[in-house]
Amino acid sequence: MKNLYERWIKISLIKRIIVGLIVGVILVLVAPEKASSVTILGDLFVGALKAIAPLLVFVLVMAAVLQHKKGQKSNMKLIIFLYLLGTFLAASVAVVGSFLFPVDLILKAGESSIAPPENIAGVLKALFMNLVENPVKALLQGNYIGILFWSALFGFFLRESSENSKKLILDVSDVILKTVKTIIEFAPFGIMGLIFNSLRTSGFASLLIYGKLILLLLGCMGFVTFVINPLIAYFYIRQNPYPLIMRCLKDSGVTAFFTRSSAANIPVNMNLCENLGLDKEVYSVSIPLGATINMGGAAITISIFALSAAHTLNIQVDIFSALLLSVLSAISACGASGVAGGSLLLVPLACSLFGISNDIAMQVVGVGFIIGVIQDSCETALNSSTDVLFTCVAEFANWRKEGKAIVVERA
Repeated sequence: MKNLYERWIKISLIKRIIVGLIVGVILVLVAPEKASSVTILGDLFVGALKAIAPLLVFVLVMAAVLQHKKGQKSNMKLIIFLYLLGTFLAASVAVVGSFLFPVDLILKAGESSIAPPENIAGVLKALFMNLVENPVKALLQGNYIGILFWSALFGFFLRESSENSKKLILDVSDVILKTVKTIIEFAPFGIMGLIFNSLRTSGFASLLIYGKLILLLLGCMGFVTFVINPLIAYFYIRQNPYPLIMRCLKDSGVTAFFTRSSAANIPVNMNLCENLGLDKEVYSVSIPLGATINMGGAAITISIFALSAAHTLNIQVDIFSALLLSVLSAISACGASGVAGGSLLLVPLACSLFGISNDIAMQVVGVGFIIGVIQDSCETALNSSTDVLFTCVAEFANWRKEGKAIVVERA
């Protein structure tokens, strides 16, 4: 068994994932009912990632903070700036795209259990309340804002503890990292189950009626991925950014596409950062933080759905309102939860900017659920892969200043 596992991990992970994708598609075409039990593989994979991610973040952030020395350089200010800049530019791209290619929605009354916040103050209040949530509850519920706050605080005071206590935390973090790497090695089986379940239960027939909306969403996300983000990266690292872009998409975006959860993809992103040779003290904080506030894909979704609703209702949107929507979408996106469908929660808030009633806004959310199999998957892939990208850009910018070579190896 050990020899079999060693042979398995020697094969490139991306190659194994591609095989898993192909097998999943073949199974849904050939034996959709007989092979239905394969969906448990996807549930197990996502469940394992979601289960280990809060503990991973808590221990790694604590370990990073307790090892940090006064005067030691950190890229966190630049990373946070890039997160916020990227999210705002993504919202702006969506606004421009919606003006150039307006979309009409087919609004139908439908039930929804979502309770959207009434205003931006509600979003900010929720963020701050999450910050001081009970640490045990934060771990159990995957509240990463709370996890970051408490783990950083614990790590700060642990700096004054004995060397044995510090070593214990570091040893535990190494054990958890090894556990995470083992889970990631079985990603091909999980993705096979996820793609099988998506195609068998949702299919694509129901998506055709919203083809134009899907194309607008994907077009804006693609523009941000292959134009905006590379421009930002080039500005800081001054070399061809596309090898790094493609590496992030292959090693982070693919798994995020199928898990549809930035939170579940945190272990994958940390593993990628380690493979890229980044500073563990930085990425152990920046990656979980990015899963919370770096939400370019969510900003695109919020802006496009709000403007599509306005266009459907023949509401004229002026330049000032469009700019305000970009800012509102960017801020709101930072409050979107790192789980599947999190950005849809904030669409009614953006719709309220144009005086659209909550009843109609909830119908727009219903449209989001219909096309969620595509929209949310691509949104999460953009969000999560950009977490790694901006973390890399900040560190590579320092490498460039120090004269170190920046080499991104192919996956």
